[in-house]
Amino acid sequence: MNPPEFLKVDPCSLHLPTTRPNGADPVKLQRQIAHYGASTEEIPPILVYRGSDGAFIIFDGVTRASRIAKLRPGILVAVEVIGNFPFPCGHLPTVGERLL
Repeated sequence: MNPPEFLKVDPCSLHLPTTRPNGADPVKLQRQIAHYGASTEEIPPILVYRGSDGAFIIFDGVTRASRIAKLRPGILVAVEVIGNFPFPCGHLPTVGERLL
């Protein structure tokens, strides 16, 4: 088993999973904004897979990524790469595209 890989990335560039093509649930996003605001303190790493094209697709953390992308554009967040997909993911929409 490979050791975990942690990186810092712009949450706007993360691709959304096929189960959440429209991005974060608006109610859950608003709840997180009300509770945490723009804080990045103690935010758990966003879990991602790496596609064969190098793109990162979110496995867990769509709402966290959306909150930071919306309130703190340009801030990098920690992601944990939990695996690799044998197919490309770059064609999927990104967090940033859904926030427009």
